[in-house]
Amino acid sequence: MRARRYDPAETKSRVLAAAHMLFSRQGFAATGTADIAREADVSEGSIFYHFGSKKALLEELGRRHGEAMIATMEEGYALEDLLPAITVPRVLRFVRDNMIWEGSEPECGECGPKSKMAATPDAEPFYHAAKEVTTAWIKRHLQASHDKLGITGVEIDIAASFTHHVVGDAIDRWLCAGTPEEADRIERETIRYITAASGYPQD
Repeated sequence: MRARRYDPAETKSRVLAAAHMLFSRQGFAATGTADIAREADVSEGSIFYHFGSKKALLEELGRRHGEAMIATMEEGYALEDLLPAITVPRVLRFVRDNMIWEGSEPECGECGPKSKMAATPDAEPFYHAAKEVTTAWIKRHLQASHDKLGITGVEIDIAASFTHHVVGDAIDRWLCAGTPEEADRIERETIRYITAASGYPQD
């Protein structure tokens, strides 16, 4: 059967939805563009036309994942009014509720948590694209909030990179928490640390 013809916006949307589902279920390497085209009911050529390659398609999913995370953090607030006590809990729950890879939960061993998502070669383009989007947002957020609060002397680029790493580690630890009490402790300490490190006033 021939694939149906859709307008460009719907074609891209169908391809992204199909790729998201197939990558998460059977992995990036095991999923071909023909599989995605069949699932999306589009021609295989349309995937290359809109995205260029399977890797570029994965990167686009990563960017959209990062943008969805940002929208979750910002919901109901102006950028300059967001503080770690708002953003950190939202990020933790967003990641928990939006795992793209089956089995992407962190490995929770004696040496501490290790993110499968970041460590899986298949997932690297997704992870790096999401990181690029979210780190750029952290820079904008720090600048806006610091300008409002009159905070000076902070190297925004460095602080944004450090913040991304701290939150990434917190996500793994929070997902590995053995009890609700431990999860709450990790969340509180992450908020406290980022608040202090970023120069925000303490409550």
